[in-house]
Amino acid sequence: MINFRIGNGYDVHALAPGLPLVLGGVGIDSPFGCVAHSDGDVAIHALCDALLGAVAAGDIGKHFPDSSDEFKGIDSKILLSRTVDIVRGKGYRVVNADIVIALQAPKLSAYIMKMRETLASVMSVGVEDVSVKATTTERLGFVGRGEGCAAYAVVLVAM
Repeated sequence: MINFRIGNGYDVHALAPGLPLVLGGVGIDSPFGCVAHSDGDVAIHALCDALLGAVAAGDIGKHFPDSSDEFKGIDSKILLSRTVDIVRGKGYRVVNADIVIALQAPKLSAYIMKMRETLASVMSVGVEDVSVKATTTERLGFVGRGEGCAAYAVVLVAM
């Protein structure tokens, strides 16, 4: 019998001019980026939380605290790789992941496939097992006003 588990994750960061914008492990051409201790990749941070939640291993802050100099400016793909190692260490494998990025601008459609490929590569799954979608919030809330970026992730893991 296969043991399945589902996890979900959420992350948000403020946006500021002059910072790099990295989403799903991909650099995005933008005049603003996420304010963060790491590279601020909300998509990967939400994905890490979803994976950790699926195996009841806490959250991203427990494993990679923003109070640690070790993680200052770190590439979030490294955090994702380490998170997948935690999942595997508990005897599970990633089945699939579904991510939604909420950002008013810029439009992300040109970057979606590269994000899927990047995330699939880091997690050692097929690109068909990783979905990334982008949405705006129709100018509502902090995302709609361009003050921040948010991401939601759901994953399925199996033993």
